[in-house]
Amino acid sequence: MTAAFALPDDGVLAQAIAAWLPGQRWFSAKNHPIAAVAIVNRVPLVRESGLAADHLIIDVSFRGADELRFQLPLGFRPVPAEEFAEHALGVPDGVVAYDALRDSQILARYLSALSAADEIGSLRFGMPDSVEIDSDAHGRVLSAEQSNTTVVFGDNLLLKFFRQVSPGINPDVELHRALSEVGCAHVAPLRGWMEADVAGTATTLAMAQEFIANSSDGWRLALTSVRDLLSEADLHASEVGTDFAGESERLGAAVAHVHADLATALGSAEQPLASTVIDTLHRNLEVASSVVPELAEHRDAVLAVYEEAAKSGPTMVQRIHGDLHLGQVLRAPDHWLLIDFEGEPLKPVAARRLPDSPLRDVAGMLRSFDYAGHQPLGDGLPGDAQRKYRAQEWVSRNGSAFCDGYTAVTGRDPREQSALLRAYELDKAVYEVAYEARHRPTWVHIPLRAIARLVVD
Repeated sequence: MTAAFALPDDGVLAQAIAAWLPGQRWFSAKNHPIAAVAIVNRVPLVRESGLAADHLIIDVSFRGADELRFQLPLGFRPVPAEEFAEHALGVPDGVVAYDALRDSQILARYLSALSAADEIGSLRFGMPDSVEIDSDAHGRVLSAEQSNTTVVFGDNLLLKFFRQVSPGINPDVELHRALSEVGCAHVAPLRGWMEADVAGTATTLAMAQEFIANSSDGWRLALTSVRDLLSEADLHASEVGTDFAGESERLGAAVAHVHADLATALGSAEQPLASTVIDTLHRNLEVASSVVPELAEHRDAVLAVYEEAAKSGPTMVQRIHGDLHLGQVLRAPDHWLLIDFEGEPLKPVAARRLPDSPLRDVAGMLRSFDYAGHQPLGDGLPGDAQRKYRAQEWVSRNGSAFCDGYTAVTGRDPREQSALLRAYELDKAVYEVAYEARHRPTWVHIPLRAIARLVVD
């Protein structure tokens, strides 16, 4: 099977990819100059008259940073192909190379392979038993910014491509499979996956799950509530029509149910804090400090909080979400759903799969309420003291409501473990500082100021 036009060879394509990558939202190493791109696998997907597509696995090396591996589906069309110019790479005249996930014809090839549980070269597609997929559904990329690329087919199927590739099964597939098996009501059911052998290990490249129509993500709903509050002259958070506290309480209950189902499916165990959790917090702080020098002024105070948490004694650990925030939850018409169980994208897959305390997820949501409350205030320049007070009131009200909902399900109030919960909040804020420095530098003041508050609480 050959294309009706000449395709760029690996060397030409690697140079074009190196120039194109830094402009992609999902590229996780924008702060490091690219030294070279190597194409380690190139699987032909489509060879038709006027259209070709390849699925690439690439290694990207940097000056002053570790090598990273990504997957890159590419489409090729003869010039002209103006509809794909916005997503095109710079390659020699006569052909346009572009992000294949922006082409519905190429998306159809992925869908047909998934629906048939097929193999294409080294790519393997699979589905749970009894799942059926409509192979004729039209595909479209979701426009929301994220570290992966998500495609929706028709009205009920979502296919997420994990752009950065780490050897092994992705926790998103693993945990959705486990939760589906125990009948968890607060996740979208798993529908399939795509994998390949990477470094000799079966590795997840994409995951399919049910698409929940008529749903809204928690971040947008929370921001609407905050902005409505800030637009009022003299109302408290409880008096605004879009008060979010009721939803926060229901969300806390949903998270508690997911934690219980994960413990049922995959087990839990009591472990000493000093040898597990606290050691991880220390390592995370050192890594983030190497990225953001501004963290140095808070280092001793953060470590003091961690040492106080270490006195808490043993804690229960289990599999958790690992990167829980308002952007990782959906409000369906009648209940909350948790999505994106892959964990923090800056961590290797092996680290994301380690058991941890459920308090990490609780802390992640508390940090997200803090983001939602303070992000609309802008970049932190001096402003209206009343607006700042009302934003903090919203943060406190919704954080308390979330914990109330969690407690109602588990019978254990996470606020009773205040030292460990605060340590997890700080750890999340430290992670956020490093993430914002890489992706959204104008937001880095939000977690930095949170750290300054948390170390004196």
